[in-house]
Amino acid sequence: MARKRPPYLHRETGRNGETFWYVRIGHGPRIRIRGDYGSPEFRAAYHAAVGGETPPPRRKKSGVGSLAWLIDLYRESSDWRRLSPATKRQRDNIFSHIIAGAGDYPAASITRRDIIDGRERRAATPAAANNYLKTVRALFKWAVDTEILRSDPTQGVDRAATTGDGFHVWSEEEIEKYEAHWPIGTRERLWLAVFLYTGLRRGDAASLRHDQIKNGVILMRAEKNKAQLAIPILPELQAVIDASPKGETTLISTHGGKPLTKESLGNLFREACMAAGVPGRAHGLRKAGATRAANNGATERELEAIFGWHGGKMAAHYTRAADRERLAKQAIGKVVKPKG
Repeated sequence: MARKRPPYLHRETGRNGETFWYVRIGHGPRIRIRGDYGSPEFRAAYHAAVGGETPPPRRKKSGVGSLAWLIDLYRESSDWRRLSPATKRQRDNIFSHIIAGAGDYPAASITRRDIIDGRERRAATPAAANNYLKTVRALFKWAVDTEILRSDPTQGVDRAATTGDGFHVWSEEEIEKYEAHWPIGTRERLWLAVFLYTGLRRGDAASLRHDQIKNGVILMRAEKNKAQLAIPILPELQAVIDASPKGETTLISTHGGKPLTKESLGNLFREACMAAGVPGRAHGLRKAGATRAANNGATERELEAIFGWHGGKMAAHYTRAADRERLAKQAIGKVVKPKG
């Protein structure tokens, strides 16, 4: 069976029979995709075009044993194929920067010091530093497992230290302000309701199809970790869905009814937040929903069922915070000096 063509990718045949590929989203511009169809260069250019990024420059075939050569091999591996599309796009972007700066270096010569230096160059943005480390760690672990390299230079390299809790968590006042600006019946209100009342990540929200909603329950597999989700649709969400414009196949769509990419939905939602005068973003709503659920007494297992988490670590973060607040309210009177 022929492999299904990726979305937004179109083929055109020139006068001399030469095949041209390009990406076009809706009525947007045509973006030429160069390289052999299916090659790492082609995939990187495709993902960049869909994500609204500048396509990586074409490069010559990597020399055997070079870091770029190793990355090319990794992109053809079963380990790579198991990654979600979103993770591939993120790692392709990281790899393109690595290849531009050090692609010709022998892969076997990369040291622990080189990995630390790469992390430190991104230290101003800890999340970017840790995504870089996660990416190269997966690359070198695969290289050692397949006996291409003898040692893994990422071993023992710690993650970059982070401060704060990451994404801004929406307050109830910010949610109310957004809802006042975007009333029920607008696409923008549907976006917020889906994020808040389902806990879906941005990519899952963008791809949620009508046929994945059965008997009032969302049944789908999470893009990021492949967790099976079963999320009942609350009356509050159903009321918004019923009054909102929807896509032909997906719940969330363009004005023309076509599916949105994860990146496009993120950009549009950011613009909607700015118009409403709130600082939040999509992931912050997911955290707000988890906070609400924990404050209402949800257990760790219940949180994991809703949000698709594993291992208890993330769920425990929210239940501990909720328990701490409840215990503080119960115990604050004990701070007062005893009478008599």
